[in-house]
Amino acid sequence: MLHRSIIWPSPVAAVIFSRHLTPMTVSSTRSIPKGPGFPEFVCLIAAMMALNALAIDAMLPALPAIGEALGVANENSRQWVITAYLLGFGGAQLIYGPLADRYGRKPILMVGLGLYIAFSAAAALAPTFETLIMARIGCGLGAAALRVLAVSIVRDRYSGRQMARVMSLSFLVFLGVPIVAPAVGQLVLTVAPWPWIFGVLGLAASAYLVWAFLRLPETLAEADRMPIRLGRIRAAFREVVTSRMAMGYTLAMTAITGALFAFINSSQQIFFDVFLAPERFTTVFAAIAGGIAVASLLNARLVERLGSRLISHAALLGFIVMGAIHAAVALSGHETIWTFAVLQGLTMFCFGLIAGNFGSMAMEPMGHIAGTASSVQGFIQTIFGSLAGFFIGQQFDGTVVPMTVGITTCGGLALLFVLLAERGRLFVARSRPQVVTA
Repeated sequence: MLHRSIIWPSPVAAVIFSRHLTPMTVSSTRSIPKGPGFPEFVCLIAAMMALNALAIDAMLPALPAIGEALGVANENSRQWVITAYLLGFGGAQLIYGPLADRYGRKPILMVGLGLYIAFSAAAALAPTFETLIMARIGCGLGAAALRVLAVSIVRDRYSGRQMARVMSLSFLVFLGVPIVAPAVGQLVLTVAPWPWIFGVLGLAASAYLVWAFLRLPETLAEADRMPIRLGRIRAAFREVVTSRMAMGYTLAMTAITGALFAFINSSQQIFFDVFLAPERFTTVFAAIAGGIAVASLLNARLVERLGSRLISHAALLGFIVMGAIHAAVALSGHETIWTFAVLQGLTMFCFGLIAGNFGSMAMEPMGHIAGTASSVQGFIQTIFGSLAGFFIGQQFDGTVVPMTVGITTCGGLALLFVLLAERGRLFVARSRPQVVTA
């Protein structure tokens, strides 16, 4: 996927995108300035998402070195390096949505990238663990703009199954980053101290800032911009949280996100302390992350033919079954690095079939308030998902049991929320009135 570079999508990816993208469906009748071609547009969105993944997964091999250098005695406390970023990332999304709906997507993107770069530099220079955690929160505050705007920009131009398809193709690059990010972090550690990992983040964001400034168009027309009024924002928030469909799938995605963060928080300790195989960490982690990317590509090929519900609901059931099997193996004491790789890989493959579809179904009724809806949904998913993942990670006891049981529990909660959203039905869409936008 991204073996050539951690910043720029490969030419091969661009060719794949150009073959799968369909003509642009704009959600507004007002014209939007013409931007780059389809392959570059999707690559811009994908790279925007990829900066978030890089800021999470590149840290993993460095956690022991960070803990040793900054005097962190409790190994589980090192997980704060990941969770602090996620909390800043989730919390700020409530702010960026209304700002993006008022001032447009591109100016807010530039601000977010600037914060990301500045706080990455602060993290690299942090003299204490507490300072590092504060810098990671700040980096997350800047990265929140990338998450809100990636979804909003796509929703500005696409809807329905086409939106799910574009998001899945964008996820190919976004999910390709976790394949190489730990290896990138490990490579940095072989030639430089751990602060240079944060330096790589800043350089990557700087390169993307230049690219986006020169090539990314403004997708929100002037006539569609909404003033920042407390009453309007409150009404938009209320519409998001009272929509059975939007909130049901948002909460389902929150539970699944908690499972993902449980895996990320626990993975370094599992390979270093349980399997005593730190040298295999980046390879096995890459294989598991690669399963998510393969699933996303498969979803992009099938979603218009089979529909988001059939694919994602079946994948959710598979996620629960694989998680339960993995938990049973761990509880029986027969877990090995190979059973872990296979069973966790299959579980995360199901995750790859779920994520893009749940996200698009949560946004589908919210096209007329895409920025605000994206921010509310992102806030809920990231804050509560990261806290759930952190809670599961903090239960690490030298075995794989807490992680596998936690992931299975998250899958069961996600199924409950989907059933609430669909009024007890799976696989079949309920008839709903279409939202008409001006």
